[in-house]
Amino acid sequence: MPLYEYVCRKCSHPFEELVSSASATPPCPECASQRVERVLSVVSIGRGGSTVGASPAPMPAGCGRCGDPRGPGACSMN
Repeated sequence: MPLYEYVCRKCSHPFEELVSSASATPPCPECASQRVERVLSVVSIGRGGSTVGASPAPMPAGCGRCGDPRGPGACSMN
């Protein structure tokens, strides 16, 4: 069963739900409203072979203006 993300149009509560089919729309767990909208999910891809206690390497931060991961001064906007 796929996991979908929803947001309630009545109370704005975001929630996730396992649903048996894409056409099934669950009620809001906060207010029980049927007025919910499925939203786009962010995909997370894990790395295999991790060991216990190991933490993933941090991603480099962007320069803040263009988002270039090489850092400040790496793009033509600086």
